[in-house]
Amino acid sequence: MNNSSKYYGENGVHRVPLWRIAGFALNNTATNLYLFMMNFVAYYLTGFVGVVVVTASSFAMFMRIWDGVTDPFIGYVVDKTNGKFGKNRPFMIIGNAILFVTSFILFHVTHLLPEVTSIRFAFFIVVAAIYYIGYTFQCVVTKSAQTCLTNDPRQRPLFSVFDAVYNTILFTVMSMVAPVLGKKYGTMESTGVFHELWMLVGFTSILFTAIAVISIAPKDRSEFFGTGKATRISVKDYWETLKGNRAIQMLIVSASTDKLATSAKTSTVTLVLFAVIAGNYSLQGTLTGITSFISLPLIVILIGTLATKLGQRKAMIIGSIGGIIVNVLLAALWLFGDATSMQNANGGLAWGGFTVAYVVLTIALSGFQGISGNIVIPMTADCADYEVYRTGKYVPGLMGTLFSFVDKIISSFAPMIAGVMYASIGFRESLPDVGTPCTPELIYVTVFLAYGMVILGLICNLVALKFYPLTKEKMEEIQDEIAEIKAKYMAENA
Repeated sequence: MNNSSKYYGENGVHRVPLWRIAGFALNNTATNLYLFMMNFVAYYLTGFVGVVVVTASSFAMFMRIWDGVTDPFIGYVVDKTNGKFGKNRPFMIIGNAILFVTSFILFHVTHLLPEVTSIRFAFFIVVAAIYYIGYTFQCVVTKSAQTCLTNDPRQRPLFSVFDAVYNTILFTVMSMVAPVLGKKYGTMESTGVFHELWMLVGFTSILFTAIAVISIAPKDRSEFFGTGKATRISVKDYWETLKGNRAIQMLIVSASTDKLATSAKTSTVTLVLFAVIAGNYSLQGTLTGITSFISLPLIVILIGTLATKLGQRKAMIIGSIGGIIVNVLLAALWLFGDATSMQNANGGLAWGGFTVAYVVLTIALSGFQGISGNIVIPMTADCADYEVYRTGKYVPGLMGTLFSFVDKIISSFAPMIAGVMYASIGFRESLPDVGTPCTPELIYVTVFLAYGMVILGLICNLVALKFYPLTKEKMEEIQDEIAEIKAKYMAENA
């Protein structure tokens, strides 16, 4: 088994040094950096392109649909690719380069065009369409490469541990950056805000991508692809996989509804919670810093223990049930508690009953959400292995993009849902911003978007997982079967 033999154990199970799992997880963080930046695109569109709130929110929806539509085509190309530089690494590098260049153009060139909304908006749409192709290039690898990184059922979930930790740190730091930039420039509708965001996101993403490429390099080879032999893929396989693979069907239902719900909690929703309802936007950065870093050990323990010992399906169920309970309590806290009590006379954080309850519940939510949100990626790899077991076809690109296609189409409605709901209570021309008066209608809409939507998404999780077939025991059976096929093929071609 040449140089790859050092990665194989008994029964054809292949593992990887832990640091490579940690390094490759940064590929997802590299794209999530851009995802965070694009959460603020509505402010750029209303401030510099000249479109109204509903149009700005709809733009995000249509671009995400476009992102989803391109997924199957790019997944098809990934499955067809197996060159000297591997199957996955070319797409990581090309995708990140496209993201870097197009995001610069979006936020540095658009507002220099003639002050005609139709011209600026058309330009923005064209460049954004290319941007999302780059985004798909890099994102598809996060899922497709899971299958060749490791097939050990006890090691595969560890990707989720690192991914959860990185994303917690990422969104904690970035959520602290946004209020600072808003305060520095006096508004989020500023070219300075978007320039600084791009600088931070673009160069950090390049660094993370480079580390991920180095980490996956020794496993991005054909001997780690499925059964070890080449698989002929046709367009027809997409439909046959979606029709026959119950695991990916149920994972799509679970994750896409969950993603729709969490995506509805946009940057505007967070701003309203703290700047409008609580009365101090800077509290958000402070509290996020406290809760996120305290919750990191909880996330690591929960995913590392539950997923590796009970299997990924049971871990997802536990995370969903816990998430429902905590989101109900947080919604009740914001609806019936006094959020302004979080601020003292000097504008700093006050440790009253509301603050303590919010911190405790948010830490608990981070733990449960860390399971349900992050375990999805290695579960996609399980679905790909299930397809090898079921049909003999190794199609990780197809599996990952098939999942992403439906996931993105459904979750694309999240920004529009938020935009329409705010427009329905009077915010038609501009989104709520720092200084917007607090009203009961604004509180109800914001709390529903922040917590009510998530509760509905987690309920859908539980329903879908009831029919998800890949238990811990089933995955062990699948890996044994694949190992036998691979051993037979290698013996015949030795």
